[in-house]
Amino acid sequence: MDTLIRKAKRGDAEAFISLMEEMKMTLRRVAFGYLGNDEDVADAIQDTILAAYEHIGSLKKEEYFKTWLVRILINNCTKIWRVNKKKAALEESCLAVPADADIEFKELLLGLPEDNRVIFQLYYGEQFTTKEIADVLHMKENTVKSRLHRGKEYLRAQMQQG
Repeated sequence: MDTLIRKAKRGDAEAFISLMEEMKMTLRRVAFGYLGNDEDVADAIQDTILAAYEHIGSLKKEEYFKTWLVRILINNCTKIWRVNKKKAALEESCLAVPADADIEFKELLLGLPEDNRVIFQLYYGEQFTTKEIADVLHMKENTVKSRLHRGKEYLRAQMQQG
């Protein structure tokens, strides 16, 4: 993947397309964690790909490509979510997860408090480290760890009740 990133940074469109193909499921899962509907997810991913293509030259280190791309996606998702929030009164939202996601993982995410869902998605679904999640979400690593811990405690309590 590092070779593709270097080529894409030099302006190779085919390399960039290959990178986006490799990242498409990650982008889709993360966007669903925020937005929960196909149209908004497609918009966020489209905006992310365009922004990444226009700014890939600003990527300083190839090893941070995934984190950099997911950060762009999260910013776009947040923008779309805010627009949607203003347009309609917030109904009780439920997290939609792509149909190809593992059923247990889907149930795990649905049971989590809203502020922990994306952290769990990135940590367990995309295997990001707590440091990477903290960088992507612009929060302290200890905050990420405590939300993971609180989420696990919440799930334990839910499992004991049910």
